[in-house]
Amino acid sequence: MRQPVKRKHPFRRIMIGAAATASAVVALLALKQPGGSSVAGSAQQPGAGAGTSVGAAGAAGGQTVLGEAVNTQYGPVQVRITVTDGKITQAEAVQAPNSDARSQSITANAVPKLNQAALTTQNAQVDAVSGASYTSKGYQESLQSALDKAGL
Repeated sequence: MRQPVKRKHPFRRIMIGAAATASAVVALLALKQPGGSSVAGSAQQPGAGAGTSVGAAGAAGGQTVLGEAVNTQYGPVQVRITVTDGKITQAEAVQAPNSDARSQSITANAVPKLNQAALTTQNAQVDAVSGASYTSKGYQESLQSALDKAGL
């Protein structure tokens, strides 16, 4: 007499595959949490913590102003400007999202464009950089804070 052949259960395979996929998704989501920060450009100048200080180019009448740090979904953004004769002569992000390779890439692309836009517009109404919405918004808010502190 012949024994019946055991059939493989496709439903069992589907359930195991679904459970493995769900576990992998949960593991990936737990791995990367937005947040974190680091200095994107240069370190904060001594004395800049109070908000304003006269820079090394004090003889030229330059005033260096540090805007408030603005928290974004991917980390804080903080802008420092130099004002000479009522005009922004330098703008730089001293903090920007930099927690992982993607944030570093976005920051490296967006921050120079935002710095240049601040010099061009001479106000905080800079256009957002495509692909860097959160960084752009944080930059605008920190820049406005620095402009307010400088009395512009």
